[in-house]
Amino acid sequence: MSEAARVLPLEGVHNFRDYGGYPCAGGRLKTGLLFRSAQHHGATDGDLARIAGIGLASVIDLRGGRERDKAPCRRPEGFAAQVFFVDEDTTGIAPHMQAARDAARAAPSADQARSAMTRGYAGMAYRPHLMPMLRRYFAVLADLPGPSLIHCMAGKDRTGLAVALLHVGMGVHPDDIMADYLMTNSAGRAEERIAAGATHVRASYGGAIDDAAVRVLMMVEPAYLDAAFAAIAERSGSVDAYLRDELGVTGTMREALAARLIG
Repeated sequence: MSEAARVLPLEGVHNFRDYGGYPCAGGRLKTGLLFRSAQHHGATDGDLARIAGIGLASVIDLRGGRERDKAPCRRPEGFAAQVFFVDEDTTGIAPHMQAARDAARAAPSADQARSAMTRGYAGMAYRPHLMPMLRRYFAVLADLPGPSLIHCMAGKDRTGLAVALLHVGMGVHPDDIMADYLMTNSAGRAEERIAAGATHVRASYGGAIDDAAVRVLMMVEPAYLDAAFAAIAERSGSVDAYLRDELGVTGTMREALAARLIG
């Protein structure tokens, strides 16, 4: 399945794409069921019409309460999907914004931004405010039929980790897991997403963060996801053990996920 076939070209919603279709244990992930994106605050009426055509049954919003209050998502007319979130700031600050804050406190350079992003990923899977929503994500996919969407603010870090965890649990090849993660750098209107991120970062943490650092913050790199998986291996033993012990993905739940998602 090509990148062009995966990406839903939208004007005001970045990185909206299908993350199914990959070969996995027991077959292939179905297409048309698993979608990911950035937040929908800037969705145009045309975007909403295209999203409505998917027929979403569930939306997992990984943003915290303040993020949602600041940028409420627009929804299509007649939108009937169940939206899952927690009112409190359960997910904490967006990882790229946390990294921007850390970089701004030191030297606002690309190397500093990259180091801050890597540190953020190393702890992301165990963030006490994010883990409840990761648990809910797996439970929703196992329990509810129909197409689902998972998103956060930029649709690249929290969402990228969640999708990678599901891919590992379903037996997707590591090369495909990384390729899907890195597709954020090219999917849809990537340059517009980076420009929008630059405006947001500088408004929050000052204009001294240079263009190279902003690009690092608004893109993804293999080292980031590698850092998350390395931390999981060190603390939990393996991703499978993390899914079981930290996120409650039991053998029965895995069977339900496979029955729903693999064709």
